[in-house]
Amino acid sequence: MSTHVPIAIIGGGLGGLTAARVLHVNGVEAALFEREASPEARTQGGMLDIHEDSGQRALRAAGLHDRFRALVHPGGQAMRLVGPDGTVHVSHEDDGTGDRPEVDRGELRDLLLASIPADSIRWGRKAVGARALGDGRHEVTFADGSTLTTDLLIGADGAWSRVRPLVSAATPAYAGISFVETDLLDADARHPRATKIVGGGFLLSLGDRRGFLAHRETDGSLHVYTALRTGEEWLDTIDFGDTAAAKAAVLSLFEGWDESLRGLVADADGALVPRRVHALPVGHRWDRVAGVTLLGDAAHLMSPFAGEGANLAMLDGAELGRAIAAHPGDGEAALAAYEEALFPRAEESAAASAAALETMFGEQGLEGMIRFFGEGQGQG
Repeated sequence: MSTHVPIAIIGGGLGGLTAARVLHVNGVEAALFEREASPEARTQGGMLDIHEDSGQRALRAAGLHDRFRALVHPGGQAMRLVGPDGTVHVSHEDDGTGDRPEVDRGELRDLLLASIPADSIRWGRKAVGARALGDGRHEVTFADGSTLTTDLLIGADGAWSRVRPLVSAATPAYAGISFVETDLLDADARHPRATKIVGGGFLLSLGDRRGFLAHRETDGSLHVYTALRTGEEWLDTIDFGDTAAAKAAVLSLFEGWDESLRGLVADADGALVPRRVHALPVGHRWDRVAGVTLLGDAAHLMSPFAGEGANLAMLDGAELGRAIAAHPGDGEAALAAYEEALFPRAEESAAASAAALETMFGEQGLEGMIRFFGEGQGQG
C-alpha cells in the first residue's frame, strides 16, 4: 500500500517535532512518520540544557517558549568539576540567571507532541529505505512493507538515517569514546554518598582519558555516564548480561579513584547500558538534491561534549519550517535557503564538540577543563 503526502518528515525526535510544529503554526500541513509504536513506547532519556541561542530560539519560533519555561528544573544549571580524588575544583550554583536551563527530555518531547495535530503523526512506521522518483519526488519504504511518496522529504531520522544516502555517502564513524550508563534511583534516600558528590545539577569528573558525567534528574534519580577513551571493541569485552561482572570490569579501570565516584557504578540500580559515541565528519555537507533535505543528527551527528545535539536539531527544525513557510510553492528555494544557513552553523558546533572531546579526554583533561571554566566559559 502506498500513500502520497506533500511534505513527509521521517523521525519524531525533537528536531522532527519542532519542524512539524513550526510548519503547523504557519499553516503548512506535514505528516510525521515515527518508528516507535506510541508516545509511551520507551523512556526518552535524561536532562537537556536548552541554549538561549539555539534550542530556546527554536521554541520561540514554535510559540512554545512560555510553556517550556514551566518545565525548567530549578537548580539544574548547577555544575561541579571534580578530580579523581574527589576534590572539587570548580563549583557553580544555579541562581536562576543562566541561559542554559535544564529540562527533562521526555517532558520537552511531550510538550512538542501536544502542540501538533494528533492525526499528523503516524506511529510504528520505521523507514528502511528511500529512493528518488524524479522531478524532486521520493518514495520511502517502511518495515511493514508500506510505502509513501512525497514532494518534499525531510530526514529527521537520526544517526543511522535511511534518508541521508539520497544526498550523501557519509556514514558515522566511532569517535573514540565509549559510555556505560547507570542510574541510581531515589538518590537522596538510598544513595546519599552519590548525591553529595553530584550536587544539585551536573557533575563532571575527569582524569587520564576517562571520567564520569552525571545529572540529577527531575524524578530524584542520578543518571550517570561513565566515559572512556578507548578502542571501538572495548565494550564487546564486557558481559553486560551479568551486571555484577560488568560493574567489576568497568571499575577495574578506575582503580584509585575516590569511592564516592566509583560508587556511581558500584551502587547503580539495574543493568548497565553500553553506548559507543559516533560522529559524522566535521563540516559534513552535500550538494542540493531536489525535494529532500536533512536535519539534526541525520545532517550533523556529533559527540555530545558541547551540548549542542538536541539544541541544533530543534533549531534546524524551526529554521526549515520557517523557510518552507516563507517560500510557498517553491520548495527548492526553501531548501536552498535552509541549507545555506545549516552548513556553517553545524560545522561550527561539530568542530567545538570535537575540540571538547580532545580537551576532556586527553592526558590533561582535568587541567584543561579547569582552565576552560577559569576563563569564564559556560557548561557544555
